[in-house]
Amino acid sequence: MADLPSITNNPDIRFLGKLLGDVIRAYGGEALYARTESIRAASVERHRGADAGDTADLGLDQLDLDETLDFVRGFMLFSMLANLAEDRQGIAAEQGADLASALERLAGEGIDRPRAIALLQHALVAPVLTAHPTEVRRKSMIDHRNRIAALMQLRDGGATDTPDGDDIEEAILRQIALLWQTRVLRRERLYVTDEVETALSYLRDVFLPALPALYQRWDRALGGRTPGFLKPGSWIGGDRDGNPFVTADSLRAALAKASEAVLGYYLEGVHALGAELSISTNLAPADAAVAALADASGDTSESRSDEPYRRALSGIYARLVATHQALTGKPAPRLGPLKGERYADPQAFRADLVVIARALAAGGDGALSSGGALGRLIRAVETFGFHLATLDLRQNSAVLERVVAELLKVAGVEDDYLALTESQRVSLLRHELSNARPLGSAFAAYSDETQSELAILRAAATAHATYGTACIVQHIVSMAQSVSDLLELNVLLKEVGLYRPHGDTPDAAIMAVPLFETIGDLEAAPDIMTEWFALPEVRSVTAKRGYQEVMIGYSDSNKDGGYLTSTWSLSKASTALRGVFAEAGVGMQLFHGRGGAVGRGGGSAFAAIRAQPFGTVQGRIRITEQGEVIAGKYGTRESAMTNLEAMASATLLASLEPEPLSAADTRRFAAAMDQLSTSAFEAYRGLVYGTEGFRTFFREMTPIAEISGLKIGSRPASRTKSDRIEDLRAIPWVFSWAQARVMLPGWYGVGQALDSFADKGLLREMAQGWPFFAATLANMEQVIAKSDMGIAARYAALVEDRALADAIFPRIAGGWRQAHDGLLAVTGQSRLLEAHPALETSIRLRLPYIEPLNRLQIELIKRRRAGDADERIGEGILLSINAIATALRNSG
Repeated sequence: MADLPSITNNPDIRFLGKLLGDVIRAYGGEALYARTESIRAASVERHRGADAGDTADLGLDQLDLDETLDFVRGFMLFSMLANLAEDRQGIAAEQGADLASALERLAGEGIDRPRAIALLQHALVAPVLTAHPTEVRRKSMIDHRNRIAALMQLRDGGATDTPDGDDIEEAILRQIALLWQTRVLRRERLYVTDEVETALSYLRDVFLPALPALYQRWDRALGGRTPGFLKPGSWIGGDRDGNPFVTADSLRAALAKASEAVLGYYLEGVHALGAELSISTNLAPADAAVAALADASGDTSESRSDEPYRRALSGIYARLVATHQALTGKPAPRLGPLKGERYADPQAFRADLVVIARALAAGGDGALSSGGALGRLIRAVETFGFHLATLDLRQNSAVLERVVAELLKVAGVEDDYLALTESQRVSLLRHELSNARPLGSAFAAYSDETQSELAILRAAATAHATYGTACIVQHIVSMAQSVSDLLELNVLLKEVGLYRPHGDTPDAAIMAVPLFETIGDLEAAPDIMTEWFALPEVRSVTAKRGYQEVMIGYSDSNKDGGYLTSTWSLSKASTALRGVFAEAGVGMQLFHGRGGAVGRGGGSAFAAIRAQPFGTVQGRIRITEQGEVIAGKYGTRESAMTNLEAMASATLLASLEPEPLSAADTRRFAAAMDQLSTSAFEAYRGLVYGTEGFRTFFREMTPIAEISGLKIGSRPASRTKSDRIEDLRAIPWVFSWAQARVMLPGWYGVGQALDSFADKGLLREMAQGWPFFAATLANMEQVIAKSDMGIAARYAALVEDRALADAIFPRIAGGWRQAHDGLLAVTGQSRLLEAHPALETSIRLRLPYIEPLNRLQIELIKRRRAGDADERIGEGILLSINAIATALRNSG
């Protein structure tokens, strides 16, 4: 790895690759280094075209099992370091994806800053971290990676030594050596508490310092104080859909740990301010409000008698210490000498900080009023409160339905709720919601499922009282297919006091949010929401709140209908919902359930938000961030700020820019998309659900069975014990195809649709003038560029029934060729990614490192399936899965 491919000019990749080569030589031995380098060079030459044959000898058969494990680790670590280098060099950054550029673009379209600020006053942009199992790396690996990133930043600044006196390059080499000797695979499956800790590390170490700094940048761009519109969210500890390990205890633990983290941050901030604000009344007059805080603090130290700011901050610190004890049940990390009364809420804490800020601004020429650490701390309190991140709850509608049915039966209200029609259910549930009488009884016996659901909701009610209502705002209802699905949740919320009737003006402290996931659900969504808003009590609740959220799922709709139909169905549903919400006079907030892979809604968030149907963003959007995407986008403060600003600027543009299409073009393009979607849907469904034996083909061609051994999440891979594709979760479905380099969910059916569409000129016009279609093709282009039908054919050879493989794989390969050729024809390119040279270079760099991993994985799978029980084979398979996923970056 001493000499990297000439296809990249990234000096960081060359530097880090050389150090990795040195580590492999030092710790693995000269022989391993020589063989690794020989395989790397051969693979690079093959991908340069010097030896383009698929049967090119890469020398992999010279590796014994132990060397295979070391080789796979080496290639995985190179991909990990290359990802870091690309992130640092801004490969993922997009032109114009910052707030200043967005404001400049809007100004050019006649939209001034006051209008932008007015939108931000009621806006919400929320990345929501989830525990979906697509991050294959252990936290220890990510920690070393982040330390290397921090050291590289010091090196950028010209430093030769670390603050502790270590040589920078030696410190980086040390971290790479530690990576080489760190176990890659988890020995035990993840627990919910592990997932909470991982998410907490990003929220505490990255989001907490990054967001206040980002707001300061925006304040300068806007010429005034930016409204607080960007706030993080999380599902981890509250998402129990299909995860029996999420309980009331895990919910309480997630909330307590988050509160402990944010209060610890505030304590450190106040302590630092106390050290900084050494203003003496001998040199500056004391502000009356600050003097009052100082007098109330109880700080009578003679040494600080002339320093009212320090005395005031001592009192604030003492109150924070008491708050920490009250909310977490633990003493603060650093106790002060004073005793104080806990803060009732974050607003009271903020009010004390504002007193100090105003006093500083009033003195001199305002030199002390320009933000600084105090300004960032105030912004942090506004953004994070005492809860750090809003935690969503989620449960499947079928579970809620069973729980309500049991409560009704035990209470003697309705013996067979499940047998009722939808209209009968709605009538009964509305009656229950109109009175304050609870259904549950402390003296009745209930199933474990019902007890668990009620316990979680009671914990949510306690959390509202403890941390404030912002700690839990939404409860997602998965697989929502009717109004009764939402009313059932409200009935359960009423049981714990989170829904209160109050006659015609009920209060709902937690919003019921439908999640529409399948193609059929997306098509039914407008009618369901129309019926929902027709209920007077719902209109009253939404009027108080000002908006209603709807979540739309990318993963299951893709698995159900294929990439193009899923993408178009989501767009059509959003557009139709816009009309429903407008008719009801309710603000619309869409929550996009995206994954990392294109087959699960992945791709550029900036482009995706801007490509949303006109009028559907409305300044409010939430987007899930999961698995490997979290580490990639939010691994460092700098990358987090870049990606968060991209989301914010895209939301501003999507909300305020004029409609890009004329009414006539909208109709023409929509009609074309309907035709394309129908063709793609038929091709996809015909292959995946209409081909006899496809289920067997999929399970034998891909490493789906082996992936279960990765232990990368607490949630089971399938919803049931069935091996039907319908019951398989979307993540392992997409992950498996990515490992086999097919990536079928990201393109299959599109080629057939493009090929059969007669008016190719119209398709080119759509690609040039319609952001939605351009983004759809751009995301697919990435997938096709990372796929490889030659390697996929090797995986197809794993299928035991050769007649079955010979019948199905050529259809897949033919569909890939149609998608490839059709995309180039529509976009007018001579090769994939011709219009995106940075991305092309990035993918070309990593392909020579992925192919040997694929080939080794196939051979190891063959041996394992043939009955070879050597533990090293199982370890090698899992290492190869990890390495390929790392190299592909967004494989899940």
